[in-house]
Amino acid sequence: MKLPMPAPVLTDAHGLTAEELLDLMTAAVDDSAYLHWDQLRHRTPPRPWTHEQWWFALKLQRRKQARPVSLRAQGDATFSYVLTDTILKCSDEITSRSSGHVGAPTEVLTPHHRNQYIVRSLVEEAITSSQLEGASTSRRLAQEMLDTGRRPQDKSELMIWNNYLAMQRIREVADRPLTPEFIMELHSLLVDGTLDDPEDAGRVETSDHQRVAVWDEGTKIHQPPPAEELPQRLADLCRFANGEDEDELYMSPVVRSIILHFMVGYDHYFVDGNGRTARALFYWSMLHHGFWLAEYVAISRILRNAPSRYSLAYVYSEDDEGDLTYFIHYQLSVFIRALNDLDDYISAKSAEISAVREHLRSGETGLNLRQLSALEALTEDDSSTWAVEAYARRFNVSDQTARNDLNDLTQRKYLIQFKSGRANTWRLSRRGAQQLGLS
Repeated sequence: MKLPMPAPVLTDAHGLTAEELLDLMTAAVDDSAYLHWDQLRHRTPPRPWTHEQWWFALKLQRRKQARPVSLRAQGDATFSYVLTDTILKCSDEITSRSSGHVGAPTEVLTPHHRNQYIVRSLVEEAITSSQLEGASTSRRLAQEMLDTGRRPQDKSELMIWNNYLAMQRIREVADRPLTPEFIMELHSLLVDGTLDDPEDAGRVETSDHQRVAVWDEGTKIHQPPPAEELPQRLADLCRFANGEDEDELYMSPVVRSIILHFMVGYDHYFVDGNGRTARALFYWSMLHHGFWLAEYVAISRILRNAPSRYSLAYVYSEDDEGDLTYFIHYQLSVFIRALNDLDDYISAKSAEISAVREHLRSGETGLNLRQLSALEALTEDDSSTWAVEAYARRFNVSDQTARNDLNDLTQRKYLIQFKSGRANTWRLSRRGAQQLGLS
């Protein structure tokens, strides 16, 4: 990634007279796009300003509106953000869509069937978050590993497996305050078996180690704070995440979650796994603040599709006097896109369920959603099969419930049972294919 061009120094009057400078300082400037200097210098400035004068006016306006954040940058620098219309609008939208009622068909996101969709999002986030950090296993193999519960066979699979376990752990403790001890536990889960030195799991960097830096395609884009500051910075991070600063201005939970994400990447507490830890803590914070739909949403797939934009959002915020607005804007757009993807998935899933039920030629089939989904999976690949363990893991049910579902499908002639080694396995029967309209 190419580093952005540094912004002009604001102490320079840029050749303006005192009267022109006063006009610039009092001008109302359209800042709806909230451009960084690296973007603004390629746009046409409002007449009769130069790019430098335009930037000067924007920066003066932003400084008046800046809201401080109770977390330290490096040295004497501070963090702040501007409560833009974009932040207000997107925060309201995410709050409405993630913490209230979801307008989905009853068979898709009811409490009875919610587990299988949570499992889907856990699998998706585990795979793509690990791929962002270098895991190279194919989606098919990763899905098969998580479905069957087989042990990971290489480092890439282990990264995905660890991420899956960590996301499950977050669901269990989302109602508790954040502590340094839990962050250590979470990091240990995420990097278990993947580090050169196993002792680095769940341990912040110390001055005894060469401090890690952040690189992108050979370019150093961030030097984190000194290692000796990390214990205090970690404690401050937890206070911020828990909203324990009584003097802090109001901050929406969505913005707080995004800043928590940013700070883990900025402070870079660990030798490796900081990105995975940052994204995992974002999910913890969203769930902690009651955004229950976050369980169903995978943001890393969107980040993976444009990793340079993810990195640039960090760089813009650090480069421009600790202005977190750039990162907040980007992460808000990512989460809303992930919500839109979920809506598309729900619509597609509803259509699939309707199609299968139509193929089954019965208004009341007596099959539950797990069984319908299992039949759908078998129809996508006539060589695929189900085992009890894989079925139970995919739909987050007990082995006995899985066996009951599969035996019921066998009695209804959709499946046939056969031996695969010592285990019982099920596949689509010829009659089942006929009933589904496949032959």
